[in-house]
Amino acid sequence: MAGVIPVPERGQPYAESRENGMHALRHFYASVLLDAGESIKALDEYLGHSDPGLTLRVYAHLMPSSRERTRKAVSTTYQRLDKQN
Repeated sequence: MAGVIPVPERGQPYAESRENGMHALRHFYASVLLDAGESIKALDEYLGHSDPGLTLRVYAHLMPSSRERTRKAVSTTYQRLDKQN
């Protein structure tokens, strides 16, 4: 994936690092799913973690769109309650 794994200089091996390779792709995958609204519990299962707390600590970055989703969810709830009264 372009931009995720840096291309080494000609004739050099790929650098061994947690920031490169499969670990970077795994982190990217988790971040994309969280940004799309996937639950920590589901992500925990997809990644094969035995503890959702680990998933939360490692992957639950505050994604920019999560604030908008939160505002929208609260607003929708208030609107429903207002219509009931």
